[in-house]
Amino acid sequence: MDWTRRAFLTTSAGGLAGLSGCTGGLGGQRPDCFHARTTDARIGFVGDVMLGRRVTERWADRDPAGVWGSTLDRLQELDGLCLNLECCLSNRGQQWPDKAFYFRADPEFAVPALEQIDTSLVALANNHVLDYREPALADTRAHLDDAGLTYAGAGPDLDRALDPAITDVGECTVAMVSFTDRFSEYAAGTDSPGTAYTRFDPTRVPTRVLVGKALDRATAVDPDLVVASLHWGPNWETAPGETQRAFARWLVDRGVDVVHGHSAHVLQGVEVYEGRPIIYDAGDFVDDYTPKDELHNKRSALFELDIVDGELGELRVIPVEIENEAARLADGDVARWVRETVDERSSRFETRTERVDDSLSIPLGSCETATGRQ
Repeated sequence: MDWTRRAFLTTSAGGLAGLSGCTGGLGGQRPDCFHARTTDARIGFVGDVMLGRRVTERWADRDPAGVWGSTLDRLQELDGLCLNLECCLSNRGQQWPDKAFYFRADPEFAVPALEQIDTSLVALANNHVLDYREPALADTRAHLDDAGLTYAGAGPDLDRALDPAITDVGECTVAMVSFTDRFSEYAAGTDSPGTAYTRFDPTRVPTRVLVGKALDRATAVDPDLVVASLHWGPNWETAPGETQRAFARWLVDRGVDVVHGHSAHVLQGVEVYEGRPIIYDAGDFVDDYTPKDELHNKRSALFELDIVDGELGELRVIPVEIENEAARLADGDVARWVRETVDERSSRFETRTERVDDSLSIPLGSCETATGRQ
């Protein structure tokens, strides 16, 4: 790889940090960080977006943008948004046998809704994308393609499921890989459709080889930012397991710049490792799920990452609440709960947070060196 063509992002807290996904492949070592050119972007990250069932029923005959509620203006101010699409986009297909929940959204509602907020990166590696089998997965990919929405994590076979999503966000080129450890029955095979499935354990050779193949493809386009979107871990857990933490750090060590976690349906903490944010679980952004009052699964956040003049400035945590099958910006007691919860659940990782109005700011402190990554 020609390192002189790579845009390296720095952290605003001082010191140069190679934020770009510049591993040169697994086992590669980054050169000394330097500031090669200016980048400028604001990218958002949210967790599960489930647009089927009662969400479709409520919004299919109305303005599709209504599903984003009072978050719409803020989402539209972003240069791009990364989300986990927790449903297929189709009106056909038969249900996969013996599952408890099936999620399928009407494309005539869901696709315009996603277009309204400049959805840049769609993670498909999850336990619902194949709920209505191969025809619905094929429809999902076709609808996203037709709308110009980039996606990763599922395909007609394993090789295609490993392809990264590549897109420009602001002045940055972003590459995203998408994997899941949920519902092995949906795993893509050599000649069968499904998800990019693996066990998130960095000590497993098959995991390192499979994820490494996807990362090699992502870094081959010389991106400014590499994102790993992971649908992982059991539901309703408020903290990641130790193997998840080890895998997330392993990803960062190998060039991933943002780890975007989801699946638990509740907020977990944020860790800053080598100047890179690990969002262990972003919670649910839109759904029609039954509220669990003790877990507050209807409360989550929009995570905004600023990249200005080649510098990684901060990760902002904007409190959000699901109400009447739509997202809304939270205030009052709900916003306070989100702030306090993210702060408390991040403190175990020694993450520093700062209160800014109704939101939190997480400084992404300087990476002392990027040359030690292997």
